[in-house]
Amino acid sequence: MSVRIDITGLTAERIHVVPSPLAELGMALHALAEPAHHPGLQGWTTSVSARLDPCLADRMCEADFLWRTTFSDVFTPCAGIPGRRTLPGTTLTEELDLLDKLSDEQFVDAALEFTCQSEYAKRDVARLDDARARERALDLAAARGTHQVRFTQRLLDDPPAIRAWFRELMQDCDEAFFSDVWGRVQHQLAADARHKTELLRRKGVAAALSAVSGSVSLDESGPAVVVDKISVGHTETGAGDLILTPTSLGWPHLWVLHREGWAPMITYPISSPGLTAPTSVEQLTRRMAALAHPVRMRLCRHLARGSYTTGELADAHGMTAPEISRHLSVLKKAGLITTRRQGRYVQHQLDLSVVSRLGGDFIEGVLR
Repeated sequence: MSVRIDITGLTAERIHVVPSPLAELGMALHALAEPAHHPGLQGWTTSVSARLDPCLADRMCEADFLWRTTFSDVFTPCAGIPGRRTLPGTTLTEELDLLDKLSDEQFVDAALEFTCQSEYAKRDVARLDDARARERALDLAAARGTHQVRFTQRLLDDPPAIRAWFRELMQDCDEAFFSDVWGRVQHQLAADARHKTELLRRKGVAAALSAVSGSVSLDESGPAVVVDKISVGHTETGAGDLILTPTSLGWPHLWVLHREGWAPMITYPISSPGLTAPTSVEQLTRRMAALAHPVRMRLCRHLARGSYTTGELADAHGMTAPEISRHLSVLKKAGLITTRRQGRYVQHQLDLSVVSRLGGDFIEGVLR
């Protein structure tokens, strides 16, 4: 599973690594709404939440589904500007001005991601003009709660009013806590952007993408940028640009904008407390499937305690050597065991370092 960005005809000059204050504010809001996703930010989220004005906190709760369960495209309005060549602004005000340039239909689509994820990449109707589509959006919102229904109704009835409300909320969040955050991280983000840009210029697209994340790669046969995620999507740059946006608050999330008609964007964390090379979704799935078999689980009990040959394991489990070999082959392919030769014998042992990371790998994979 992956999200693919077709970059046929894209030159290196049309790949931009640019920080975005509005995207970073979105990440900050998400961290405040879901602190369990970001244990490394626990001190900051606790401090901000404790001193947040109650009225502002209530207003944030009115639309926290824009950043709690998904990362709404309203935080990356530059991608929706016609021509797909507009870059993020250097200030929050500049980016909010870009948000004002989106059409009402674009704004509504981006804001309704929390109810219409299955229709994210492509849609066939205009929700503002089609009564059935409006009703469908309200039905989907109802499954999420009454305040989502109220928000959706207001959004469909008067998009400019919601847009103005959202802008004022972002400005108040900036004054309350985000201006301090941005002042602290913007130089770090700019330095990372310069580094990735230099890699792009000197070593090419593949090297730059690899530096962005171990989950991002270049398929030169496409050519396409491939982002390893537990989701499937496809878009293309066409005549537009590809934008890479660093975030200091985003780990473990790796977010890909692949909305039809918008410039593709990848928002990536510049640091993480986990592995430098995250486990692929395919490998994670293979490991979990390997451990799901009761015989292989019993084998792991032996292999966790020491090194054993195929014959020893066959005797211990009352099975034939070929049967044991088949199970060991599955575990080895999943990267869960190591082998070493001792004379004419081959010994197998569980790789405890890999197994101990499975929980973290799973969480990182599903949140990526």
